[in-house]
Order: sequence, then C-alpha cells, then structure tokens
Amino acid sequence: MNSRKWKAGGAVAGAALLLALGYGFGMDHASAAPAAQSAATASTESNTRMALPDFSSIVAQYGPAVVNVRVSGVVKTGGQESQMPQFGPDDPFSQFFRHFQQPESPQRAPMRGMGSGFIVSPDGIVLTNAHVVDGADEVTVKLTDKREFKARVLGVDKLTDVAVLKIDAHDLPVVKIGDAGKERVGEWAVAIGAPFGFENTATAGIVSAKARSLPDQGYVQFIQTDVPVNPGNSGGPLFNLNGEVIGINSQIYSGTGGYQGVSFAIPINLAMQVEQQLVKNGKVERGQLGVSIQSVDQSLAQAFGLKQATGALVSAVTPDSPGAKAGLKSGDIILAFNGQMIADAGDLPPLVAAVKPGDTATLSVWRKGGAHDLSVKVGDAATRTVVAATDAEGDAGKARLGLGVRPLTPEERAQANVSGGLLVEHVAGPAAKAGIEPGDIVLAMNGEPISSVSQLRQLAQQDGKHVALLVQHEDAKIFVPIDLG
Repeated sequence: MNSRKWKAGGAVAGAALLLALGYGFGMDHASAAPAAQSAATASTESNTRMALPDFSSIVAQYGPAVVNVRVSGVVKTGGQESQMPQFGPDDPFSQFFRHFQQPESPQRAPMRGMGSGFIVSPDGIVLTNAHVVDGADEVTVKLTDKREFKARVLGVDKLTDVAVLKIDAHDLPVVKIGDAGKERVGEWAVAIGAPFGFENTATAGIVSAKARSLPDQGYVQFIQTDVPVNPGNSGGPLFNLNGEVIGINSQIYSGTGGYQGVSFAIPINLAMQVEQQLVKNGKVERGQLGVSIQSVDQSLAQAFGLKQATGALVSAVTPDSPGAKAGLKSGDIILAFNGQMIADAGDLPPLVAAVKPGDTATLSVWRKGGAHDLSVKVGDAATRTVVAATDAEGDAGKARLGLGVRPLTPEERAQANVSGGLLVEHVAGPAAKAGIEPGDIVLAMNGEPISSVSQLRQLAQQDGKHVALLVQHEDAKIFVPIDLG
C-alpha cells in the first residue's frame, strides 16, 4: 500500500521535537592547505555566493503584508456511551428498554488552529486557504507589527481551497500580484508564512513543475515547488525573485506528515479570480459541460485512431446537460476548448470553469477517426457559497448563520423528496452551535420557504437575534432555533 498522503497543513497543534545538528571541524599542521590554494578557494566561494539569489529585500519589503491567521471553534467528537443495559435483538427486555433509551448526543471539543495569509488590499482584504478557516467560529489576523484583528469571512471556495477575509483596518501593507503563467520551471521562489507557528518565516527553493493536477482537485493546476512548506504555511504567499506573489501555498506530498521536498501552490491568477467573485458576489460562478472525462494513454489513443495520446476522453454524458445538448457522446475525445489544446484530461476542467455560464464555447472533438467542431452553451456548475459567520457587509457586531450552502441538483431533490431548499456543505458559528451538520437541507427560515442562496443571505441579514430554520436531517424534518445575538 502506498503510504504517501496529501497533506493540507493549515492547523498547528501539539509540540514538536527540535533536533540540533552540529558538526565538528579539526585541522593539523600537516594537512593545512597552502596559502595560494586557500585564497583560490575563498575566491571561488565568494563567486558562488554572489551567484546565489538574495531574498532579503523581498522579505523586508513584503514580509509585513504576510499575516498569521489563528482560528478557534468547536468540533464534534463521539457520542456519550449509553448507560442502558445491552441486550440481543431477540431478547424480550430489548423492546422494553428501547422506549427509555435516550439518543446519544455528540460531544463538542474546542478546536484551535493556525495558518498564514497575505494582504491584497490596503483596506484589509486578506487571502488564505479555505481549509485554514474551515469550521472556525472565530478568526483572528495578526500583523507583523503585533496588531490583532477579528476577521470576517467574506467567503470560501472549497473547490480551489481559497478563502477571503476582511479586517477593519486601513493603509495596510500589501503584496504585489504577479502572473503565475510567466514563471518557468527551475526559477527561484520564496515562501513566507508561519510553519509550526513560527511567524514570518522565509523558506526558498525552485519551481519544480507547473500545471500539476492532484487527486480530487480538478479545478486547480498547481505550481509544484521544492520550497520547504510545513503545517502553518498554508495560505501564505509564494513569491518570485521580482517580489511578486505567484501562488498560495496549499498542500504537500508526504509519507510522514511533514515536508519531504514536494509542495504545491495555487496559481495566483486563479486565486485572484476567485477573490474578485467572492468580494463582489459572495459566490463563485463556474461553467460546466456535464460530462465525465478521463486521460488518454497510448493504448486508448491507438484504439481510437489517434496518433498521439492527447485530449480528454468523454466516458459519460449527463442527460439534458450542456454537453448532451451540444451533441457530445461517450467515446468522444475533446482535443481543444475555445482553441486551446487539451494535452491531458486535467487541462479541461479549469478552462470550462473559467467560462461564464451561458456563454458559448467551441469544442474540437475526435470521433470515429475524424475531428469535428461542436458549439456548446456552457452551463452553471453548482455554486458553493458561505453565508459568513459574521456579516460580510460591514455590520461586524452582529453574528450571522455560519452556513455554506448550495442549491440541490434535480437528482438530490428527488432523492430527498423535497421541492426546494439548500444543501448544507459547511457549518460554523451559530449554526454549528445549534447542531446543524453538513448534508442537512435548509427548507425554510421563520416559516418562509428557502429557494436560493441570495434569499437565505438576505433573510439572515435582517434584524433579529433569533431565527428558526426548518431543516431536513436524513428523513426527519425539524425546526432548529439559532441564536444570532
């Protein structure tokens, strides 16, 4: 079994063992090098030092724009052990005691974590990873000048692992945004963050690869580096030698849980697109085709008559989806999208997601030994939006729901036997304290049926310290009171 695991290191907890490694050096008169050789060696070492990059100016200029992100909240642990006698299913006493047994109640334990972030706007807009603030009731941002601010979560996008925070401050230092597409493999990069809680730590390495697709991360083509990144670095910036941010440090590939030379960053171009949508609309719109795809290897290329193993092979097409309406069929190989070549299946999802739903795109498709062009009206992927635990409109003193919700698909509505409602994907703040869980369906608020994310947000922003949500949990419908005070 492969023991390597993907690690998203946003939280720092517990203690670490620090190992001090020392080396002893000795010299006797017989082995002493001649003065000329020593001088030559010193000259060579000096030239080597001059050739190596100096990151000090980057750290000095942009280090103050890198922040420490601390989160706290509560997490559910196991239920309480039942104090009732245990009987077999056929024991007559089983039915007797069943009527008196209380359901097990989950226990809650405090959760604390730490990550990094960076300021992209002087008025307090901060970028970090979604997994850093996931499940947090309270988020605190600490600057390098030791000022601390309670942060509001403007929104999170789990598909790209990007979160946007807002702190009430002005004239803040900011980073310079670069272009990840212009970076070349082999170029130097430097990360600034808080590994294991050591704030404003700088580590350096090179860009190892670009456009890496990771398991379950179809919307992101990561920048791979060998920059040392550890738990607590998550959400921090990755700089190039020009001092420009080219990525957000997000994940490592490790068999031990710690850094082993392979780390991944979200390209800043994608992160800023997400940031703009979350700040402006509170949600992220993505295009979708409604197809399942897989990579084409050499055997599949030969089977379909392709000269090269390239493109995205369509394995399934959802009925009535944009792809189905455009005429896509299982067995088609998508070679290009809007004129951009698809070298591998992982290239397609980000391109489709970047198209505004409703716009028309052109597909170049390989079918039955020949290339064909299809026109497709791109559909709207299920949006994932957070109604933040604190108000994103500036009313910082009033707590809000703390729900991340999205509309149900037709299949989900049919399975749940509901005509409307919103599926809960993320829970924090008051909603978490009230016991709402991911997978629940919000049907109504204060008796008013809920049909859209914007409607729920609007109702949540109205005055009032208490609301009642009608929630479907598995097969049961129940009103859940939520204290917004």
